[in-house]
Amino acid sequence: MAAAAGGPCVRSSRELWTILLGRSALRELSQIEAELNKHWRRLLEGLSYYKPPSPSSAEKVKANKDVASPLKELGLRISKFLGLDEEQSVQLLQCYLQEDYRGTRDSVKTVLQDERQSQALILKIADYYYEERTCILRCVLHLLTYFQDERHPYRVEYADCVDKLEKELVSKYRQQFEELYKTEAPTWETHGNLMTERQVSRWFVQCLREQSMLLEIIFLYYAYFEMAPSDLLVLTKMFKEQGFGSRQTNRHLVDETMDPFVDRIGYFSALILVEGMDIESLHKCALDDRRELHQFAQDGLICQDMDCLMLTFGDIPHHAPVLLAWALLRHTLNPEETSSVVRKIGGTAIQLNVFQYLTRLLQSLASGGNDCTTSTACMCVYGLLSFVLTSLELHTLGNQQDIIDTACEVLADPSLPELFWGTEPTSGLGIILDSVCGMFPHLLSPLLQLLRALVSGKSTAKKVYSFLDKMSFYNELYKHKPHDVISHEDGTLWRRQTPKLLYPLGGQTNLRIPQGTVGQVMLDDRAYLVRWEYSYSSWTLFTCEIEMLLHVVSTADVIQHCQRVKPIIDLVHKVISTDLSIADCLLPITSRIYMLLQRLTTVISPPVDVIASCVNCLTVLAARNPAKVWTDLRHTGFLPFVAHPVSSLSQMISAEGMNAGGYGNLLMNSEQPQGEYGVTIAFLRLITTLVKGQLGSTQSQGLVPCVMFVLKEMLPSYHKWRYNSHGVREQIGCLILELIHAILNLCHETDLHSSHTPSLQFLCICSLAYTEAGQTVINIMGIGVDTIDMVMAAQPRSDGAEGQGQGQLLIKTVKLAFSVTNNVIRLKPPSNVVSPLEQALSQHGAHGNNLIAVLAKYIYHKHDPALPRLAIQLLKRLATVAPMSVYACLGNDAAAIRDAFLTRLQSKIEDMRIKVMILEFLTVAVETQPGLIELFLNLEVKDGSDGSKEFSLGMWSCLHAVLELIDSQQQDRYWCPPLLHRAAIAFLHALWQDRRDSAMLVLRTKPKFWENLTSPLFGTLSPPSETSEPSILETCALIMKIICLEIYYVVKGSLDQSLKDTLKKFSIEKRFAYWSGYVKSLAVHVAETEGSSCTSLLEYQMLVSAWRMLLIIATTHADIMHLTDSVVRRQLFLDVLDGTKALLLVPASVNCLRLGSMKCTLLLILLRQWKRELGSVDEILGPLTEILEGVLQADQQLMEKTKAKVFSAFITVLQMKEMKVSDIPQYSQLVLNVCETLQEEVIALFDQTRHSLALGSATEDKDSMETDDCSRSRHRDQRDGVCVLGLHLAKELCEVDEDGDSWLQVTRRLPILPTLLTTLEVSLRMKQNLHFTEATLHLLLTLARTQQGATAVAGAGITQSICLPLLSVYQLSTNGTAQTPSASRKSLDAPSWPGVYRLSMSLMEQLLKTLRYNFLPEALDFVGVHQERTLQCLNAVRTVQSLACLEEADHTVGFILQLSNFMKEWHFHLPQLMRDIQVNLGYLCQACTSLLHSRKMLQHYLQNKNGDGLPSAVAQRVQRPPSAASAAPSSSKQPAADTEASEQQALHTVQYGLLKILSKTLAALRHFTPDVCQILLDQSLDLAEYNFLFALSFTTPTFDSEVAPSFGTLLATVNVALNMLGELDKKKEPLTQAVGLSTQAEGTRTLKSLLMFTMENCFYLLISQAMRYLRDPAVHPRDKQRMKQELSSELSTLLSSLSRYFRRGAPSSPATGVLPSPQGKSTSLSKASPESQEPLIQLVQAFVRHMQR
Repeated sequence: MAAAAGGPCVRSSRELWTILLGRSALRELSQIEAELNKHWRRLLEGLSYYKPPSPSSAEKVKANKDVASPLKELGLRISKFLGLDEEQSVQLLQCYLQEDYRGTRDSVKTVLQDERQSQALILKIADYYYEERTCILRCVLHLLTYFQDERHPYRVEYADCVDKLEKELVSKYRQQFEELYKTEAPTWETHGNLMTERQVSRWFVQCLREQSMLLEIIFLYYAYFEMAPSDLLVLTKMFKEQGFGSRQTNRHLVDETMDPFVDRIGYFSALILVEGMDIESLHKCALDDRRELHQFAQDGLICQDMDCLMLTFGDIPHHAPVLLAWALLRHTLNPEETSSVVRKIGGTAIQLNVFQYLTRLLQSLASGGNDCTTSTACMCVYGLLSFVLTSLELHTLGNQQDIIDTACEVLADPSLPELFWGTEPTSGLGIILDSVCGMFPHLLSPLLQLLRALVSGKSTAKKVYSFLDKMSFYNELYKHKPHDVISHEDGTLWRRQTPKLLYPLGGQTNLRIPQGTVGQVMLDDRAYLVRWEYSYSSWTLFTCEIEMLLHVVSTADVIQHCQRVKPIIDLVHKVISTDLSIADCLLPITSRIYMLLQRLTTVISPPVDVIASCVNCLTVLAARNPAKVWTDLRHTGFLPFVAHPVSSLSQMISAEGMNAGGYGNLLMNSEQPQGEYGVTIAFLRLITTLVKGQLGSTQSQGLVPCVMFVLKEMLPSYHKWRYNSHGVREQIGCLILELIHAILNLCHETDLHSSHTPSLQFLCICSLAYTEAGQTVINIMGIGVDTIDMVMAAQPRSDGAEGQGQGQLLIKTVKLAFSVTNNVIRLKPPSNVVSPLEQALSQHGAHGNNLIAVLAKYIYHKHDPALPRLAIQLLKRLATVAPMSVYACLGNDAAAIRDAFLTRLQSKIEDMRIKVMILEFLTVAVETQPGLIELFLNLEVKDGSDGSKEFSLGMWSCLHAVLELIDSQQQDRYWCPPLLHRAAIAFLHALWQDRRDSAMLVLRTKPKFWENLTSPLFGTLSPPSETSEPSILETCALIMKIICLEIYYVVKGSLDQSLKDTLKKFSIEKRFAYWSGYVKSLAVHVAETEGSSCTSLLEYQMLVSAWRMLLIIATTHADIMHLTDSVVRRQLFLDVLDGTKALLLVPASVNCLRLGSMKCTLLLILLRQWKRELGSVDEILGPLTEILEGVLQADQQLMEKTKAKVFSAFITVLQMKEMKVSDIPQYSQLVLNVCETLQEEVIALFDQTRHSLALGSATEDKDSMETDDCSRSRHRDQRDGVCVLGLHLAKELCEVDEDGDSWLQVTRRLPILPTLLTTLEVSLRMKQNLHFTEATLHLLLTLARTQQGATAVAGAGITQSICLPLLSVYQLSTNGTAQTPSASRKSLDAPSWPGVYRLSMSLMEQLLKTLRYNFLPEALDFVGVHQERTLQCLNAVRTVQSLACLEEADHTVGFILQLSNFMKEWHFHLPQLMRDIQVNLGYLCQACTSLLHSRKMLQHYLQNKNGDGLPSAVAQRVQRPPSAASAAPSSSKQPAADTEASEQQALHTVQYGLLKILSKTLAALRHFTPDVCQILLDQSLDLAEYNFLFALSFTTPTFDSEVAPSFGTLLATVNVALNMLGELDKKKEPLTQAVGLSTQAEGTRTLKSLLMFTMENCFYLLISQAMRYLRDPAVHPRDKQRMKQELSSELSTLLSSLSRYFRRGAPSSPATGVLPSPQGKSTSLSKASPESQEPLIQLVQAFVRHMQR
């Protein structure tokens, strides 16, 4: 950037000063030392560093090729205007362009071409030049201030530099001083026509400022180093010639604005001469009586010359201290020789009011100089004053009050009171103390004024307290001799005859002088001053004085009495503010202050100064005990108050019903008319102290009227009030903002809307956002950088930014305004209406004068680095929340402001915090300010060779600075602390997150970009317990996130090679293991400290979050990340597990739980992704059990999601391998924990469901076969909620428990089953809580597999909970239309109400299977209640082949199959239903056979009847088996072949479904037909028990519901089965994939078994039914004969096919396999072995032979 200004520029003096102050980036001792070593000669040369113009220098400039010619021309013009060396002028111009120029570099050219603009530029450069000169002197002053200060960090470096300067400094600076006051003023003839009168005046102000600073340096120098007598003579002559500043060569130019500078020159001249006389060592010599040792005692000639000079002094006030000091010196060293001269000189000094002058001098220095100069001056004057008082009689020194005033000013230096109390009370200032005691308490004020000055620290405060506590004399003035005293003969002693009450109205606390007390009498102006020898405590006396004032408040004496009480209150204030512990002793006084306030505010013209003192006292007390002060104050009526409690915000903001109180009246009636605001300042400090005291909420409510008064009556209008003194208005503004700032920063009001009445914080926010108070704050922020710079420049101060001048107050006020506005926007509750404050902040003003532009221009401010920082912080906030473009607001200045931002960002010495704030602002701008960020990125576009756009970094791109900051090679050379590094990385992260492609493109092409970016990830961090810099963790977290974003968004092949190399290096160097271990140790550290002492918890969370993201990306992109080693993966998982365990075992700490919850997510994801590589399950289960216990102990609301994650992890682990109870640690405890949680959750769900029912918010019934899964907010019935997952986990645990013992124990201890069933019943009735219902049924189904479990479930009343309530799941919907089973297009796996029905059916089937006769009545009840649905379902298969329909039919037939075992009982209870079901089963068998027989017809049905295409669920189900190579991709744009394939898959799935239904249907029918053995052999069989199931017809069934199922149906079924078996053998059928088993072979085996089972049952039914016909006498013999013939031929044909098939080798029947087998008498064929299937053939052959007989 410097190159843009035309070449490198040297270090400017202002930069040097910033570095020495420690406000730059260079803060190391070595860096300070290097700067001083490099520049000490400049400091020694001082102002003569800047040379006058010379021809040789001009030639050098012209010959310099590096500087552009326009700049050379301008440099030469500057040289003439400033009278400065040409080379230095060009250098100055370059420095100015670099540091202070407010345009862009490009605009310099146009400025140079325009005469008017170039003239304005020269004038600005002149100001810059003057500032540079001043900064050299400031540097020297700074060195002299601190080079002996042990507390200063750079003392040694400063001292080394001062050693180098010491010898020549004074001579050079003295010479410069002479040159300055003798220099002729510049004129337009000598310096060009720019040198107007105004510029000459400006030059002269600078000349005077430099003179005063040079003298200040010389004064400080001589405070440390001795002045030779000859130097004193030279200086005295010089100052006399210059008239102590008043006889300037250019004195005709002096106007009143320059008086402060002229006075300062005079003051320093006088101080230098007094310091040079070395009065302190003179005092020591006199005390030791060795006067001859003093340097002036040995140099008589110089003394005589000085005498002569001194005799000519006396015409100006500045001579006074010099004359006094010299008189003292001569009087001490040669009392005899010079008595007349001494008297004359001393007399002149007293006539010049020397003490008044010294007071003025010290006051002037205190108000406008650095503390060191002031304290040095105090020491100097203290020495003089002490010696004067010791050496001379007090009465010869003029007015005693003047001496007291001077003493008080001197004692303002904190170290001097300590010194005073350590010296003899009879010498020095002790004499004046003794003197004022002689008039106490007749005259209170002088003693109290002096004692107030003598309080500086706790020890001195205690000394003052003790001094006043033990007074031994009481002084009284009498105009006439009283009657009750006896006088001594010479009248010098009086004795009291009667005791005297000193305060007749003093009340209980009083003083009484006892009888016989002796008093010394002094006659004074015809009055008697009596000094009674009486011991008392002055504090008691002060209490009496206050009591007196309270009594005379309503009389005319009040003003006179106030003058006595004010010093008392002031002293009390000083004492308790120094040492609060003394306040307890002063309770009698402080407790009366409240009454004083109350009484004095009601006086006709209130004594404002006394009231202010009282309030100041209370402020100090409030710091220690705010509640007590507040309570006592309320009763006084002094503070604003409300008559009736106000609760609504509108009433508060309108100040309705609020009373201004005593203070409000004072402000309106006394202070504003008078223009003095002592009480207001005290009031604001008091309220701020009370607010900071964090009173309770009720007391804070009491402060509302006070705060409202400030916001409504003071803040909007204080700048319009009348003011007598300069600076008070700014002070009041600053105090008001401090109060608001304190309120907005209250931490106990975190929840702004918790209580029913608005809090103070909320009140402030609303007032500032919506009332005119906010406009005032905006006006303060709008003061602007130029105004502040003008105020700073006008100050006569020597030390620039330090201290407490007008400029500093203004800067502080503006900073507070920034902070307040920032907080208001941050804390304001979100609302749709834009508040007036936000509107004013973000509106676009004309000509760039809007607030945004003003804020941005604070970047030009140089005095206080916090000001631009806070301005940028507010800009950052506005850029985030306000709907406006910062870029548009900046207007034409945008580029220039950008340059200023970047100049400060790239500067090597700039304060690090400003750089951080600039980067943070840019980070926010990436997301919210597109225009602005483009300006800062400054990317240049050019067309590439291949027609694409190529981007490169412009010269003014912020990325230069960012790349430099992250450059790992440069970090040693260029100091980049962790905070700054973090800010740079955060900016890059924002670019990645916001997908700023052009910027990312450029960055990726930068060499070593990825290497530099990721270098922190390869470092080694100190362990978490020792980390001092948590920002490093945040940096690493952001880098991890950038890597994740890059890998996630960039196509695999397009990743940069350097990034790939970096990731490979990351893996090779075992950084995964390192970071995993670090994150684990971090978790352990947080757990050990219980999350309490962790100030850096936010950074920890960021790191854990980023590490989580990195590992999740690594699971999906393992090859890119090189995380393929299963050993490493296992270790990473175990680290996460251990870390999570450590955190979640601290259930009391919210921080630990939050962090643990974050890690829990990662744990779950890794578990699911890597479950095949995690090895032993045992290592995982133990810690998981502990984690669960920790989570269950924590705050349940907080842990809701975490608990769900832990449950989910458990489920995953339990599914990883088959386990026994013994494999799981603490199995029974685990089951108990899960069940206890479930108990609570289910009860809560029950309550929630009942509550929603009460509110009438039950969801409307949906189509019964559709999924009713409307997501309800914060509902407990969530698929991933604790309740549902808990049920699934319980089911997994239940599956492990083979005999059900553990569960039996839990169900005895906890009423978990009744709770579940009750809630299940309600859920079913209301058709709510779908996920819960489904999960519960799954659990019950698992329980029902064991005898004990089934007994428990049945005993808990399962039938009542399911049987009737289940009706509401599928009954008529609210529109009254009957439901038909519709084709659900949703995945069958998604929970749905039809699914619930199916599960209920399965549960009934399982319970019946397990409990048999014990559950039969319930099963019959169930089938009876749901008979319509059952029959409907069996019928539906023919018309609807959707998966949902087939599934339901499958479940229904399964249940019927179980129930058919109990045919007799069924027939007894529900004969008609049984008959209906038998018929329907026949028709179902026929439908399935038809559909299986004609594949084309089935396909046609699937395509047309069920809508176009196939259920998506089908495609999904098909893909599930891992071996399914031909599984259809689920892309929406499939090619034709894929579509065909997926249709085929779907067809096979439906076929498989039909086949399962068919096999179960036949098995069930088999129970409704006579047993084959029985009917063949048993003649006495009761045929009436068995109905005919199939008609006597042998035609192949058509697909028509009218045709009854017949023998033809059964034969067709056998044929279909045989054909399918044949196809299976020929490997034509990919039907096996539909089975869903892992391998093709297993699928084939299962299918063959199923087909065989179907055939067996067909033959069985054929034989049984045929025999039934043959045995039935009601059947016509002709029909029997026909049947025999038909059946024989059909069976013979079938037998031959069957024999052929068996010869090839056939499978076994799965009678005991996949399907529940009939549990009645089993025939031989159900036990047929795989080797010989002949028994089946034999049976059929035997039957055929039987019939043919």
